[in-house]
Amino acid sequence: MAADYARPGWFTQRVFNPAVRWLTNHGVSLKGSRVLEVRGRKSGEPRQTAVNLLTLDGATYLYAPRGLTEWVRNVRAAGGEAATILGKRREEWTALEVTDPEEYVATARAYLKAWAWEVGAFFPKGISATSSDADLLALASTKPAFRLTARHV
Repeated sequence: MAADYARPGWFTQRVFNPAVRWLTNHGVSLKGSRVLEVRGRKSGEPRQTAVNLLTLDGATYLYAPRGLTEWVRNVRAAGGEAATILGKRREEWTALEVTDPEEYVATARAYLKAWAWEVGAFFPKGISATSSDADLLALASTKPAFRLTARHV
């Protein structure tokens, strides 16, 4: 995978993510955690991964702290069609990539404020919720954010 993706370490892959996914599958959300389901761009089969949803000013966001991951590529290829799962509750979404600089900065800042303890290692040294707008905006090309809109199916 390219350098624009921060691969999770052994503990995250083998312990933390499976624990979060198990809790989420059983209806327990840790600060917004959900299972994201999106159609695989190559296989067409559903792919699932644990993510953290962010609610900001009444909108729901999905942020990619590890960069251009498989789920990001799949969401883009699926035209933004995705679902989130918490226990037995499934929500269908249309994910629209955030391109407005002010919205992106606000989303990145709020995401870091909420989850830096978990994902801070995936950001360049010195980047935090208190970083300048310019520093946060510089992340946009490698750490995309998506605004989620409920889709009624």
